[in-house]
This record gives sequence, C-alpha cells and structure tokens, in this order.
Amino acid sequence: MALSYGPGPERLRPEVAFITGGAAGFGRAVAESFAADGVAVVLADVDHEAGRAAAKSITECGGGAALAVECDVADAASVDSAVARVVAEFGGIDILLNNAALHLTTYSLPYAQLGLSRIQDCLQVNVMGIVHCTLAARASMARRGRGRIVNLSSSAGYEPRSIYGVSKLAVRGLTTSFAAELAADGIRVNAVAPGLMATDAALNDLVPPRVVRQARGNRLVLEDSAGRTTEAIDAMSSWWCTIHGLRGELKGCT
Repeated sequence: MALSYGPGPERLRPEVAFITGGAAGFGRAVAESFAADGVAVVLADVDHEAGRAAAKSITECGGGAALAVECDVADAASVDSAVARVVAEFGGIDILLNNAALHLTTYSLPYAQLGLSRIQDCLQVNVMGIVHCTLAARASMARRGRGRIVNLSSSAGYEPRSIYGVSKLAVRGLTTSFAAELAADGIRVNAVAPGLMATDAALNDLVPPRVVRQARGNRLVLEDSAGRTTEAIDAMSSWWCTIHGLRGELKGCT
C-alpha cells in the first residue's frame, strides 16, 4: 500500500490522489493504476455520472478507495467545493494530476473557424483549470508538509499551431512558475508532454480509425478510412512509469 506520513511522526495514512478528468481516458487509466497500488483516488470530473461509474468499477475490481466528485475545473468555486469535500473525506491531498482538458480535432481548428467562444473555453479549461486546482490543493499539501503536482502538457505545446497547442505551451510555463512558488511548501511540480494517445475519445475523433499494427513498444499505428496513418500511444500502458516515478520521488512514500 502507498503510504505517506501524517501529522504525527509515527502516524501513517494512505496517499490521496486528486485526478481531474478522471472519469475516462488517461485520467481513468492513471486512477486504476494508482488504486491498484493502494492509493485513494479521487475522480474529479464534470461528467459526474461517468465518474461515479468509474469509481464503482475501480472499487469492485479490488483497488483502493475511489471517490467521484463533480468538478468543473474552469470554475474556481466548483474546484474549491470538490477539494473541500476530499479534504473532509480523506483528510487532505498528496497528489494532484491536472489532466482535464479540451482537445481533439475541434480545438486544433484555425482560430477564425473555431471562434472566440471556443477559444476562451479552451484557455479557461486547459490553463485556468490548472491554476484553480493547484491553488485549491496547495493549502492541504502544505499542511501535510509535502505534495506532488503533475500537469499534463502535450507535444503540441512545442510548436503550437492551434489554440490547443498554445494552451499546452502555457501549461509548461505554469509548471515551471508553480514549481518555484510552491517549493517552500515541499510541493514538487512537474509536467509530462505525450503525443497522441489512443484513448477512446481520441480514437472516436479520428475518421474512423483502426489499429493497423503494434509499432515500437507501446505505440500503435492507426489508419483512417482514407488510408492515412498516424502513430498513437496506447494510453492504457503509457506514461505510467513517468507518473509513478513522479508520485514516489519524495522520501517517506513506499
């Protein structure tokens, strides 16, 4: 079981992970993996019914405690309410995975075609969502004397050509600035930047794809109806080593 030190020198408690966008895709995959290690996972998602179903499945499969909380990361009040519930339920938060985002084909459209409203929505969720969640979780982590925050960026953030890529470039900036600001509280902030991951949402967004073959390691080659191919990362087997490494890098965790 994953343990972390509590308020007293001899008191141990399970780690608690707050995962935004935890009801499906990469967020759920990480939640399932953490839960198998005995971490109490919180599936924070705007789709509360999907979150409840995912939490129920995780619990029934013998994972650690799983709790679904309704949370719209674009709304600071919604985030504050979700974090308050988790603190009341589990006593605090050890790990924050900022995973929730607007993405896929829609948010890679040209700016004029996308329109101002959807541009603002993308920035509010992908950028301000990280700000809201980080600030809301900070006090709980500071009280525990340590914490880990992992932000999900993207390879699209290295040469951004869309509002999605710009938002993920901003995630990298937030990661470095929050890392400096929160270090005094014992909170580490890191980011990972995967390419296309073969989540259900991503696969359904393509036109329509099929898996052609297993490529290098955990990579899949997808082919659409027009015969065009692209590589994707199998979300169910990828980035876990990175995420688990970031989760366990603080002393006092096993």
